[in-house]
Amino acid sequence: MLTSEELAALRSAIPGDPDLTRLLGTLRLRGGAVLATRPSIPGVKALLSRDGGICPTDGSNLLFDPWNPERHRCPRCGEGFTGRRHHLHWARAQHLWIVERAADLALVAALTGDAPAAAGAAELLGAYDELYFALPNSDNVLGPSHLFFSTYLESLWVTSYLAAAFLLREAGLLPLERVNGIDRVADEAATLIGEFNEGLSNRQTWHAAALTAISAWFDDVELANTAVEARTGLLGHLAEGFGSDGLWWEGENYHLFALRGAMQGLHWARAVGYDLLEDAEIRGHFRAALLAPTRSALPDFTYPARRDSRYGVSLALPPSLELWEIGRAWVGEDPELNAWLGALYVLPPSAVPVQQYDAWLHDAGRTALERPGRGDLSWWALTAMAPAPVKALPWRADSALLADQGLAVLRREDRYVSLECGPDIGGHGHPDRLHLTLHAGAVHWLPDPGTGSYVEPELAWYRSALAHNAPLLDGVNAGGADAWCAAFDSGEEWAWCRGRAAEVTRTVVAGPTQLLDVLEVEAGEAREVILPWHLQGDWRVESPGTWEPATLEHPFVSTAERFVAQGGEPPVVSATSPGTAAGLRLCFVAPGAELLRAVAPGLPMTNAPSPFLLLRAKGNLIRWVTVLDTSPAGSPSAMTGARVTGQLVELTTSGEPIRFHFSDAGVKVEAGSPTLLLAGLRPAPPRHRSLRVSDPTSEALALAPRVAEAPALDGTLSGFDLSAPLSFDSELQYRRSEEPWNPERFSAQCWVNWDGKTLYLAVSVTKPERLFRPPGAPPLELDNEPDDIHSDGLQLYLSHGGQGIAVLLVPRDGGSLGTRTIGRDGGEAPPVGGRWAPTHEGYLITVRVADPGLALLGPGDRLGFDLLINEMRPGRLRRAGQLVWSGGNGWVYLRGDRQDPSDFGTLELG
Repeated sequence: MLTSEELAALRSAIPGDPDLTRLLGTLRLRGGAVLATRPSIPGVKALLSRDGGICPTDGSNLLFDPWNPERHRCPRCGEGFTGRRHHLHWARAQHLWIVERAADLALVAALTGDAPAAAGAAELLGAYDELYFALPNSDNVLGPSHLFFSTYLESLWVTSYLAAAFLLREAGLLPLERVNGIDRVADEAATLIGEFNEGLSNRQTWHAAALTAISAWFDDVELANTAVEARTGLLGHLAEGFGSDGLWWEGENYHLFALRGAMQGLHWARAVGYDLLEDAEIRGHFRAALLAPTRSALPDFTYPARRDSRYGVSLALPPSLELWEIGRAWVGEDPELNAWLGALYVLPPSAVPVQQYDAWLHDAGRTALERPGRGDLSWWALTAMAPAPVKALPWRADSALLADQGLAVLRREDRYVSLECGPDIGGHGHPDRLHLTLHAGAVHWLPDPGTGSYVEPELAWYRSALAHNAPLLDGVNAGGADAWCAAFDSGEEWAWCRGRAAEVTRTVVAGPTQLLDVLEVEAGEAREVILPWHLQGDWRVESPGTWEPATLEHPFVSTAERFVAQGGEPPVVSATSPGTAAGLRLCFVAPGAELLRAVAPGLPMTNAPSPFLLLRAKGNLIRWVTVLDTSPAGSPSAMTGARVTGQLVELTTSGEPIRFHFSDAGVKVEAGSPTLLLAGLRPAPPRHRSLRVSDPTSEALALAPRVAEAPALDGTLSGFDLSAPLSFDSELQYRRSEEPWNPERFSAQCWVNWDGKTLYLAVSVTKPERLFRPPGAPPLELDNEPDDIHSDGLQLYLSHGGQGIAVLLVPRDGGSLGTRTIGRDGGEAPPVGGRWAPTHEGYLITVRVADPGLALLGPGDRLGFDLLINEMRPGRLRRAGQLVWSGGNGWVYLRGDRQDPSDFGTLELG
């Protein structure tokens, strides 16, 4: 991505800069290891699975070692494991690692004229001349790919692959016999990546970067214009993906990934004549994106695991460091960026956990660094890094409101409190609206757990509202409404914020050592209100009382108990953290609420169950006040009790009381003299406009003719009224994993009837081979989706009167149907049954839906309805596609067996 002129300038600059000189030496060492011992090139396509790369003993991720393709060690138990699934998991990282090493060698050769390095880089590139096309574009999860299971990984790979080729070519070191092979790979990659447009997505930033790289390789102006200027190109992602507060719309984890992709794309764009940062407005927006993670960073320099973010990821790791290093070079001298980088570089080694970033593998297979520095980054950093920073001012983190993100952060010294607002973004969103985070005394007392492994069942727990410190109404986070920050104000000692979500309001007031948390619900009718508290450390209820068995229904929750208090005082909970002097006490003033404790999965990757607390009550007017105290025991400010009288909250301490007066103007705090008014009220924002490029609302409409008698339901059309068929006759109704729809290979027709209380369906599928997964087949262990989606069969969805039915149906031997309620592991059998039979063209399924709620409907009533028909093909692990009655117009990818009710069509009863 550097032109010959830029290479010459960098070549001249290196001798005068110790950090650049050291980094060049680091690249020599990395590349030298590859020259000394030729690494294994995986001859297989990577596979995403539940058991590949996972320790079967303790569930830890096995370490990636590029020098050992067969034996993979667990970092926790120390055992080594072999097997094909582990090898296929290893191949994902190895394909990426190989082209990163090619880029190392190419840059060393381009800067020093090192002939062996040039030859080594060309040899690694040449390994893919035939292999790239030999590996099948099949069994994919997220779009088409030859080497991987998802297109975004192909895009990651292409940027490094072409960087190595481009650098060699610009330095005049690329052999002519290599050019044709690179051309073929780049051309095929452009086709694959270009046809899988993911809209405004973190992955699409990498697709845009890869297409920009391909345009630079071919000097293709038309492709460059699309990759850079389109709404789903680099410019569109910069403008719309990163909000006015600079943070990527999907949260911190995806912010860093999207920022890296956008920056790679920006660098490649320069090679085709686009320098987007020449525009002052774009440069300012880019700077905001660089600094956004610093606004929300926790005191331990990890990012908060909001939305679908991973938990406990350090911001001081080399993949993040080099983003700020390169960004600092691009935006110019910036004291704030200097201070931030300075703070990260001086962190003690114990504060930077050894973590491997799966999209940045430069240090894989090498001895872990005690403390990464500027000379330990990547080849990309060497191409763009600025001279060593001047002595930085101390880094200071202030309270901040990231308005677009809906995140309010209240800071004081080493304490961090945040309230999460914002819209329900779906996709990588979590039900964490109005979640409360507390980090104080170097302890993360109330964390957001973020996400777990995408292929483990526990992912459903981490994506549930009950796993967060966030309110639920009738089991739904924030009652299902978007949240917005209605107030934010911060001063030297006191700060506050308030979040609203329809009928729910949560207010947090933060003082020197105490926090006040107020949850209010004003509903038109009685609602069940639940507020979980996932306290870390060791905690106990100080107040006298006993525990008795209780009921709390959730598939991941067990051992629920209710606290029966002895006396009328509000319950108090104390918590300590082993190895620290920090402590926390909570006082719950929650009239009418019961205090429960239960056990659920702990934080991701801990593999240990953990107890948690929750408040629960039913009502339409609820006001719960919780006081959280971080004062050292015995200090004058330590909490001794709390009283609530109307809009007055009085906190008694070992010293002077603290009073909080709430009003329409804000909250008045009486804590000594003078009295303080916290205001900063904010109007409700305009209705949220989703940033995702989504399909239009379905206009599918069908009629269910009434029949006097039930059809035979014997796998034939006997007894069915066939006057109103549902057609599957458009390529817009097909979701594919690789190949476009072929109606001669896969098509269907459906008829729906009803008799006043029961629905009847007949589905005729045209397909040359019938591939039904047998009930006793070994588990696929691919991901956390049911295995039966990887089979010919149906997914049936109905919604009416707030009720819903979602069923997966697969034909079995003897004409029976295997049925499974979608979204549940076991439980009650779905009210669905029927038979199937083979036909000359494929197969025919007849189904009865005996939902009691249907008997309450009459002619002209309408139901939400959808029917999905899965397509399996020979020799595959995963299904090849789906026909979707309401409209597919997309890709199968990680939808699993989920279908959003907003996508349903309409079924009218005749």
